[in-house]
Amino acid sequence: MFYFDPVYLLFLLPGLLLSLWASWRVQANFSYYSRVPNSSGLSGAEAAQYILDQAGLHDVEVTLTEGFLSDHYDPLSKRLALSPETYHSRSIAAVGVAAHEAGHALQHAAHYAPLWLRSALVPTAHLGSTLGYIVMAIGLFIHPFVVLAGVVLFSAVLLFQVITLPVEFDASRRAKRLLVESGIIAPDEREGVDRVLDAAAWTYVAAVVTTLLTILYFLFRAGLLHGSSREE
Repeated sequence: MFYFDPVYLLFLLPGLLLSLWASWRVQANFSYYSRVPNSSGLSGAEAAQYILDQAGLHDVEVTLTEGFLSDHYDPLSKRLALSPETYHSRSIAAVGVAAHEAGHALQHAAHYAPLWLRSALVPTAHLGSTLGYIVMAIGLFIHPFVVLAGVVLFSAVLLFQVITLPVEFDASRRAKRLLVESGIIAPDEREGVDRVLDAAAWTYVAAVVTTLLTILYFLFRAGLLHGSSREE
């Protein structure tokens, strides 16, 4: 028989609500500004390519990928992959997202330390995500130190997410500045880009909060937090 611990919901509820709110903001702002054309008339793909060319990054390929808002930059292959909604659209939202991903390519070219560190942490974070939660859950039935071992593994996920914050914030900062400086958007269109990229940034904050609260829950249940106990 499965047992649901209501304390788990109490710990996770703030992160869940923040995640839902952030996701709603992304959907709402992207949807709205996807219907607002940018003054330059460039598509997301053209905007990204223009920013890359201006920076002298001629070895980065702008490609089309499948999936809604699946836009990303791969530093290993130097591929800037844009979703159909971003690649083809000539909206404020499209050039904002495309410029953000181009910002990652600029980070890569400039040897931006947090981007390098995040890439180096990918294998560790994957291991922590795969095993950490399982070890923490099993540890509740075995011994607090097993929970602690799981926390150490799962903390790799938290570290990866924390390092992701400056990477994403910096890419957005670069995107906002370059879009205006290059004339891709007019200064009065900056607000729309801000709304789209700032909403996306909150999803990364929500991920950090959710992971941290998950760790605190297992520490609490294992009696490893001050004032907590293992009554179950």
